[in-house]
Order: sequence, then structure tokens, then C-alpha cells
Amino acid sequence: MSVADKLTSRLPMIGDRGERKDVVAVVKLHGVITPTPSPLARGSINLAAVESALTRAFAHERLKAVALQINSPGGAPTQSGLVAERIRQLAAEKNIPVLAFAEDVAASGGYWLACAADEIYAHRTSMVGSIGVISGGFGFTGLLERFGIERRLHTAGANKSRLDPFSPEKPEDVEWLKKMHGQLHELFVDWVTERRGDRLSGSDDLFNGDVWLGARAVELGLIDGVGCLRQVITERYPDAEISVAEPKKPLLARLGIGAPAAASALLDAVQHKAAWSRFGL
Repeated sequence: MSVADKLTSRLPMIGDRGERKDVVAVVKLHGVITPTPSPLARGSINLAAVESALTRAFAHERLKAVALQINSPGGAPTQSGLVAERIRQLAAEKNIPVLAFAEDVAASGGYWLACAADEIYAHRTSMVGSIGVISGGFGFTGLLERFGIERRLHTAGANKSRLDPFSPEKPEDVEWLKKMHGQLHELFVDWVTERRGDRLSGSDDLFNGDVWLGARAVELGLIDGVGCLRQVITERYPDAEISVAEPKKPLLARLGIGAPAAASALLDAVQHKAAWSRFGL
């Protein structure tokens, strides 16, 4: 046999690729939930940022399940809802089960995302829950007076300047904000109740904004079990391979162009750090 024949005999025949394995696609949902991109390594979560990863995850030909790897202290309620609804839409279209896995924290909006899954798991040290609503800001009226700065604000509409940080806080504005929080909290509770159903324990503590570690979260019915992604997936789908679905990055991001301005980046960094710091992270 010639050398050429020997080389040819070792080449795989067309279509001879062996048996292709089933796939469990993993989507990483890491960071603060916000409509704006983050200057931090931990990143941010919003529908625009994760849409391509979700689409790729559900597009595998031999897909057995999609796993959501969640590490988020929460953030914007609208983006939480948009991402969760997109997950449910794709899961229904493909008739594919979705499993969520909490890492350090799946709290507030992070838990909202987890509830988009059919089953939720967490590490025994994971912090889960925080089913509530929070907002914060600063008041600068004393600072303006100290430096002799005059605030000039012109509006059309009696309530246009609500909660302006450079104006004294008004009781009626605070009352309006509390009502808004109450409505959002009710929507959050409805979503958790819809997704978790009779798995919830019915405890009075469920919706008070507290967080719990993995084992207690199981007792409350917030999650289905304690375990990590590879452990559960290997047990559930022993013949499947795990494939991470990465989001498609914009061209400018791939070229390293378009970083936020320094002042804006610093403010975003402070806000993101504050969100993580509520959980000691």
C-alpha cells in the first residue's frame, strides 16, 4: 500500500462522525440586572445582553434541557420580567425543560429569573430569595446650601420633579413611592406563586424580603434541592454533554472600543457594588 493510500485510509468517511451526544445548554446569567451595560467584570443582565445566548441555547439539535447558571443580587424589575418571559417563551416553543442553579446569590430580581425555570437548585451556601422591592438615592440639599448653589428647576406638570435629589423630600412623594413599591411587590409575589405553586411552604416569612441559605430555601419551597450544576446535570442526563451558550458580543465590544466615560463608569461601579454589598459580596 502506498503512503497516499495509507493516509487516505485513516481519513473519516463522509457521514462517519460517530454518534452525536445529547446536549444540555448552559446560559450564564451573572451580574446586576440593569438596562445599561456594566463597567465591571461581573457584568450586567438585560434582555439585549442575553437574547443571543438564550437563542443559541435553545437552538441545539439534540437539546435535552437548558440550565440557567444564576449569580445576581437583582436589579431592574422590568428587565427581570423581560428576560424571564423570554426564557418561558423559548421553553414553550421548543418543549424543553429549564433548570436553574443559584451560585453565590439568586436574590430579588435574580430569584425572579430563577423562577423562569421548571426546577431550581442551589449550593448549600447560596443566598436565595429577597422577594421584595428596594430603591435608594441621595439628598443634596444641604450640600447646595453649604456651597451657596441655587437650584433652578422648571417643570410643566405638578409631579414632574418627584424625588428630585436636589430638592427637599416631600411626604407625598414618599407615599407615592411606597405605593409603587407595593404594586411591584405584588407582581413579584404573583410571579413566584405562579411558578412555584404548591411547592411553596406557605410560611409568613416567604415574601418579607429575607434571604435564606440553600437548605432553608428547600424547606420554604423556594428551590427544589441542594446541588450544583454539574452534579445535577450528570445525574439527570448522564449521556449528555454540557455546552455553554455564549452571548454574541457587538463588533465594537470585540474590538475593545466604546468603553463608558470615566464619570459614568465610576457611578455605575458604585451602584453595582452597592447591590452586591447587600449580600456581603
